[in-house]
Amino acid sequence: MTTRIDARFAAVKAENRPVLVTYVMAGDPDLATSQAIMESLPQAGSDIIEFGMPFSDPMADGVAIQLGGQRALAGGMTLRGVLDMVETFRRKDETTPIVLMGYYNPIYSMGVSNFLTAAVAAGVDGLIIVDLPPEEDDELCIPALAAGLNFIRLTTPTTDDKRLPAVLKNTSGFVYYVSMTGVTGAAIKSRADVGTAVERIKSHTDLPVAVGFGIKTAEDAADIGKHADGIVVGTILVDAVGKSLVDGKASDTTVSAVRDLVASLAGGVKRARL
Repeated sequence: MTTRIDARFAAVKAENRPVLVTYVMAGDPDLATSQAIMESLPQAGSDIIEFGMPFSDPMADGVAIQLGGQRALAGGMTLRGVLDMVETFRRKDETTPIVLMGYYNPIYSMGVSNFLTAAVAAGVDGLIIVDLPPEEDDELCIPALAAGLNFIRLTTPTTDDKRLPAVLKNTSGFVYYVSMTGVTGAAIKSRADVGTAVERIKSHTDLPVAVGFGIKTAEDAADIGKHADGIVVGTILVDAVGKSLVDGKASDTTVSAVRDLVASLAGGVKRARL
């Protein structure tokens, strides 16, 4: 079965450029503003939306995304609320792929079967669950694949050739290469090393490889996009939300701050193969 994610990577490959994946936190800074941000992303140039499921203990996230999650939780966002936002988005956009990214605890609390049924019904296309290793594939990965969702796995600079086959075994949609060790938001130390790592992963799989963590500018996107099939950008978008707030609440510039950044990054990925 060809998913929306498969179709989007194929379509963008035909344009000879990398896919732009944009991460925003569901419910940040409030439901209405977050919905507006989400709906603005495709028009700004986002190819795939990575939608953060806020969680109280986000161990892989840097300060900006932690704060975004805290704002969303303070505003009352729940996992059911995340799925409702996806369902609302789908009424206007049936083609842009949506990947939910987060941690297993909220899904476990809802119940895997209940979650997967609701996610498919809402229009979710894939999952990135950062705290479920391949050894736990029976827990969520295998049921998700059976339900028709892509299960996207993270690889890192410490994922060696011995470990990589286990990581890739049940991965689908694309492989997410985390360009550094540590949490989100740091800077990439060596772009050449990223290119080498992408080639190594590609020697083990036919799946597209998207690179995330540390991509902050259109120049970064263009440079990393020379090597990768996709570029994932998140921290600067969530940080833009935070910086746009007035007295902790959304301002007239909150949606446009994110939209304008995405448009700039989209320009970068279009230059990547020129």
